[in-house]
Amino acid sequence: MKLTTDRFFAPEHQQPQDWHKLVDFLEKKGIEFDSDILPKQFVGGFGNLNFLIEVDGEPQVLRRPPLGPLPPGANDMAREFRVTSRLWQKFSLAPKALLLCEDAEVLGAPFLIMQYRPGAVIHMDLPEKFHDRTSQLSRMVIEVLCKFQAVDPIEVGLDDLGKPEGFLDRAVQGWMKRYTVAAKDVYSDHNPPASADEIMRWLNKQTVPDAGFTLLHNDFKLNNIVLDVDDLVRPIALLDWDMCTRGDPLFDFATLLSYWVEPDDPPALNKVGQMPTSTSPGWMSRQEITEYYGKISGRDLSDIHFYRVLTAFKHCIIFMQIYARFCRGTTTDPRIAELGPALDSLFEFTHDVMKFRYF
Repeated sequence: MKLTTDRFFAPEHQQPQDWHKLVDFLEKKGIEFDSDILPKQFVGGFGNLNFLIEVDGEPQVLRRPPLGPLPPGANDMAREFRVTSRLWQKFSLAPKALLLCEDAEVLGAPFLIMQYRPGAVIHMDLPEKFHDRTSQLSRMVIEVLCKFQAVDPIEVGLDDLGKPEGFLDRAVQGWMKRYTVAAKDVYSDHNPPASADEIMRWLNKQTVPDAGFTLLHNDFKLNNIVLDVDDLVRPIALLDWDMCTRGDPLFDFATLLSYWVEPDDPPALNKVGQMPTSTSPGWMSRQEITEYYGKISGRDLSDIHFYRVLTAFKHCIIFMQIYARFCRGTTTDPRIAELGPALDSLFEFTHDVMKFRYF
């Protein structure tokens, strides 16, 4: 994927939607959907489907889950609507949600319509002219995370979102449960890697206390940040709020570490990677951004190894769940087909992080 500003699938490759039912639904709400302007499906990401549509004469984004069975707690449009209908008041990078439809009869699944903020999204390739900005981009990502984590949930009416107490233990148990569910499809004809079982046994033995509670994005990374097309170090939006909750802020930071691939990492990490931190020069290392996050946030990072292993395991399971959709036949996306051969290597790398305390 390259730097994109309004990058869409060709019409024949879009996931079809019943736009006529959407017209009828919105008309009953007193909202005009311009069906003369063909909706365009955004390229990027493996999860929720996002379409640029015209509503009441303005471009907006329609967002809905992917096809097929969904992992527990993921792709939650009602949660995303609740968060993004409020968070924008204190965190300007959160686009404002405008409408939620929970009636699956309209488009086959719940969906929301939200504010569209045009800009640039960086995936795995960074144009050479921006290579001298990578150090600034590194710091910008950390600063956006710290700014978000500084939001008081009470001030945006999200102080009852999720159950922060016991968050880490539930995260461990929850991601292991997701592994078990996805493994039924992914490893139906061969054995799963032994490293996965060893990682789960290790995680079960850990007793790390929560490092406080903040709002959590739960999938924080560079390609969820929309940037000014003329100034790539100026963020204009943070997207993908369907898993937002309250919990341990180090979980969000360690999730970012899992996507922050370095040149010496196994090739499989680049195959599933969604940040160009190993393909263009000048990015801060995982060690350097950890030190910068500690400096900006003021948080104690003495237990960061546990978070690193947990979120690296989460990283494996996310792509395992995505590949399971391909195994079930609910997607034919060739990008997803390529994830299968990478999974064993991802588990082996996570095992090395666990055993050798790699950053």
